[in-house]
Amino acid sequence: MTVLDHLEKKFRRFAIPNVTLYLIVGQICFYAVIKTEVLPMDRMLLIPADVLAGQVWRLFSFLFFPPLTNPVFAFFAWYLFYLMGTALENQWGVFRYNIYLLIAYLATVAFSFFTPGYPATNGFIAGSVFLAFAFLYPDFVLYLFFILPVRIKWLALLTWIYYFWVFAFGGWSSRCMVLASVCNFLLFFWRDIFSRIKYGRRKMTQQAARMTVQDEPMHRCVICGATDKTHRGLEFRYCGDCRPVSCYCIEHLSGHQHIQTDKKTGKEPLES
Repeated sequence: MTVLDHLEKKFRRFAIPNVTLYLIVGQICFYAVIKTEVLPMDRMLLIPADVLAGQVWRLFSFLFFPPLTNPVFAFFAWYLFYLMGTALENQWGVFRYNIYLLIAYLATVAFSFFTPGYPATNGFIAGSVFLAFAFLYPDFVLYLFFILPVRIKWLALLTWIYYFWVFAFGGWSSRCMVLASVCNFLLFFWRDIFSRIKYGRRKMTQQAARMTVQDEPMHRCVICGATDKTHRGLEFRYCGDCRPVSCYCIEHLSGHQHIQTDKKTGKEPLES
């Protein structure tokens, strides 16, 4: 039994079903509040320096920070988040999906304190849900702008490239958020990733072996070593009086000394 199995057995009753829906409803409510300018949006962001100054609500309010885009694209973002989050919850169960989000949340909060003056959002938490969904359902077809069909594994590849770029060339705040967004993914999928790497290496070895076999010549002269690969216009014949039956190019076929190999000892060929 794994650690996660033990935790699920002990704390399953505390799991929150449909947590994705609750997060989306909260974001929609805050989206409406922000659009009416009743609440400044910077009051919701997770800024560790402000948290240390007493604004503790920021530790939770940033989870409900909405995508501040055109309402159509915001709806599209919420739809995808609900689709992917619900799929993960159905695949893993309520408890494991809760743990996945909880690790992302705790990692985001923890890493944000390495750069206390910079704000942290929930964007990378949603990104970790996307990466998990793409890993489990790589052939799922997503219609960009409701028109262009794209397999989600290619979008996930672009996301990984973007994360690598941010980690390599971004500021320390962005690097910390990238680390926070992938740590839960790696904790959940490291065994599968390792297995896929081993399978890929084994498959490449098998393909290389098949290519080597295919590249072997069909005919090789036992005297000069010429083959049908190196001398494509050369003719080859086999001598039935040799033991074992041996191949000769047309130039060395006539007048050759027959090979008589001792089958028991496998010693050097003897002249007939």
